[in-house]
Amino acid sequence: MSSHANRSVFFVSDGTGITAETFADALLRQFEIRPKRVRLPFVDDADKAHQAVRQINHAAAVDGTRPLVFTTVVNMEVLQVLQQHCQGMLIDMFGTFIAPLEHELGMKSNHRVGRFSDVTKSREYHDRIEAINFTLEHDDGQTNENLEKSDVILIGVSRSGKTPTSLYLALQFGLKAANYPLIPEDFERRQLPPALLPHKKKLFGLTIDPQRLSEIRHERRPHSRYASLENCRYEVREAESLMRRAGIRILSTTHKSIEEIATIIRQDLEQLHGGR
Repeated sequence: MSSHANRSVFFVSDGTGITAETFADALLRQFEIRPKRVRLPFVDDADKAHQAVRQINHAAAVDGTRPLVFTTVVNMEVLQVLQQHCQGMLIDMFGTFIAPLEHELGMKSNHRVGRFSDVTKSREYHDRIEAINFTLEHDDGQTNENLEKSDVILIGVSRSGKTPTSLYLALQFGLKAANYPLIPEDFERRQLPPALLPHKKKLFGLTIDPQRLSEIRHERRPHSRYASLENCRYEVREAESLMRRAGIRILSTTHKSIEEIATIIRQDLEQLHGGR
């Protein structure tokens, strides 16, 4: 079997290409390959389609193997150019999935190009933008204002994954996610920061293996007290003890991706709201 290190993967769309790449990534993760990735968004007319074909076919010649081409193109003129001239393995995601759905539902799809032109006018879109702004304003305990408007408040020691998880919750799920660091002063007082006490039901604790935390902190501040394994063990132990005493849900981020962490938190929130 030939090596896949030289194989190129193209994500072609007449919109942003986010759908094509996200879907393709889910499929490619099933295989132990690390191909070269090329994004080709906004391929929305025949001329751009021919340019994309030239790039794909050049990659086929250079790589010595045909590229994988994932596309969510809905413009039929563009799609026909790709189908007729592309020397890669073309995977038409909309054609594969939309056509059977049209048949099953007994109706035609909208065939909208993913430019979000109409989405920007929707309430859901504005809610998501508002959530992102809220999350950025409330990153790392920058402000205590309007915490009552938050959907969730992540707490934990520095570098335990609070900021990326908060941003993912806002970007993907439209949740207003604040995050607040637990610091030595909190451990000495043996209680949560006063600003968080009125919002205990919204708190979600993140923890991490001290060894992994030390490695992460060494990348930021090498050979510092902050990054020492001894200090990391102390902070993690005290933070977990503090959160348990307060009855706060705790999740370890050590072996979980940001996507997994955010999904678990979202499910937890949905169950909490469903129980009201």
